[in-house]
Amino acid sequence: MMNNAVLLKYDNNKEIIRHIPSFVRRHRKLSKGQQFALDNLWPLIGVDFQHLQLDLISLFGRDAPTVLEIGFGIGLSLVAMAQQQPQKNFFGIEVYLPGIIACLKSTHQANITNLRIIHHDAFEVVNKMIPEKSLEIVQLFFPDPWQKSKHHKRRLIQSLFAKQIQSKLKIGGFLHIATDWKDYARYILTVMNNIPGYQNISKYNTYITRPDSRPLTKFEIISKNLGHDTWDLMFKRL
Repeated sequence: MMNNAVLLKYDNNKEIIRHIPSFVRRHRKLSKGQQFALDNLWPLIGVDFQHLQLDLISLFGRDAPTVLEIGFGIGLSLVAMAQQQPQKNFFGIEVYLPGIIACLKSTHQANITNLRIIHHDAFEVVNKMIPEKSLEIVQLFFPDPWQKSKHHKRRLIQSLFAKQIQSKLKIGGFLHIATDWKDYARYILTVMNNIPGYQNISKYNTYITRPDSRPLTKFEIISKNLGHDTWDLMFKRL
């Protein structure tokens, strides 16, 4: 499970001027194997943060539909999707360094060429690096629900950030969210259903059936073993 939500405040130019991170970076010494993987595999698929928009065609070496995943954990589902859908480009954002390293290893072992990852705060990456109307899908699988009311301001799904994501989606693109916390699912519905330009694709304007195209994440496997339900929500940019 990744913790990646902030309260945002923008200036008149839509630049972020306040940023309350919801994730906690826990620094620990890397093993020799982890450091070796980071040193040798990062140059192959890693992307360094910059205050400039990416040229996605140059980044992937081709023009193809691009899927962005925010908070991919150890990359279990992200790598599986990149492997299963070679016709698409996949770009992942994560702040958990051991997760970054695990994803580097599995991507290299599977000889995947259509995946790039970045180790940085998602809000800055989306705001600074992702071009307008460039993404086919943005997916957020099991973001931290921040259960206590006093922590709700740290939730990833906030109106301002959802609008920012909307601007990065192509017309007809999708925002796909999954959570195992029912109260958070209801909160997401409330936020998203009040943003013009998004259409809930659920028949009843609530939740969709879990798509077969979404592989299990490590967190979801643990959650299912504990008997938790899962809610998938999908919204289309009009």
